[in-house]
Amino acid sequence: MRRNLPIFGVLAVLLVLIAAANPHFLEVDGFLAFVKRAAPLAILAAGQYFVIVSGEFDLSVGSLVTAEVVIAARLIDGDAGATWPVIVLLLAFGALVGLVNGLITTLLRVPSFIVTLGMLLILSGAVFLWTDGAPRGALSQQFRQFGRGTVVGDVPWSVLILVVAVAAVVLLMRANFGRTLIATGDNHLAAGLSGVRVHRVRTTAFVLSGLSAAVCAILLGGFAGVSAKVGQGLEFQAITAVVLGGVVLGGGRGSVVAAIAGAFTLQALFTLLNLHGISGALEFTVQGAILIVAVALGTIQLPRRLTRSSSPSTTA
Repeated sequence: MRRNLPIFGVLAVLLVLIAAANPHFLEVDGFLAFVKRAAPLAILAAGQYFVIVSGEFDLSVGSLVTAEVVIAARLIDGDAGATWPVIVLLLAFGALVGLVNGLITTLLRVPSFIVTLGMLLILSGAVFLWTDGAPRGALSQQFRQFGRGTVVGDVPWSVLILVVAVAAVVLLMRANFGRTLIATGDNHLAAGLSGVRVHRVRTTAFVLSGLSAAVCAILLGGFAGVSAKVGQGLEFQAITAVVLGGVVLGGGRGSVVAAIAGAFTLQALFTLLNLHGISGALEFTVQGAILIVAVALGTIQLPRRLTRSSSPSTTA
């Protein structure tokens, strides 16, 4: 639990700095606007958490988000009646991509880094081939309300969806699946010997990651509109958020709540940079520095914990 405390402290400091630079942030609608912007990344980070804590990677989610938005615009093409069928199709497609990633990784034993990198290239190429670099079609207003509309009063749809998603992943991690997922990432051989179906657990993690990318795409489609670059770089933002939240690369350790807090911290940092007029191009530099430092700190701290836990106890 102590490992997760720093990220909440950093998030609190960043929120205070944002409030100092922009007093409107302290108002309800100002804070809800921040949460709305952070919601897609937070949901994507939750999906990435499942994969990373199981001991794998998913680099395909950014290109999957782009593909989902482009597919939605092409199939809906402004027709309100097609909204819900297309949403169901997007969720199914996200789960299918995750399933393919999981099965190739677990059954064919291809490293997930290679599998999902290949899927990233496949989806990116397919989108470019289908759209020729210029997406066609249009999202209906009913579809776009999930990213930009409100449910009751000033509460955005995206905030409500985020709350439901966080509650679902927390309950899932507290259930038997969460325990087997952590055990698989910690030591998949020991988990397998104890009866855990490692292949099934890891494949399920990839499916959940694909579903989170689909939900992220639905929110971004409404918030940012249709673009062939809408998901560009999101896979690295999600990984950075998860690592920033204290989740250990290699699996077995980390909290999903801290991973989501990492996403909010990253969004808060980008917001603060924007408020001070710092170029958005610097976001990649900051993101890379955060990733390197977070992984380095985790690498330093982990051996210390292992040394303490493995040291023989002494008796009087």
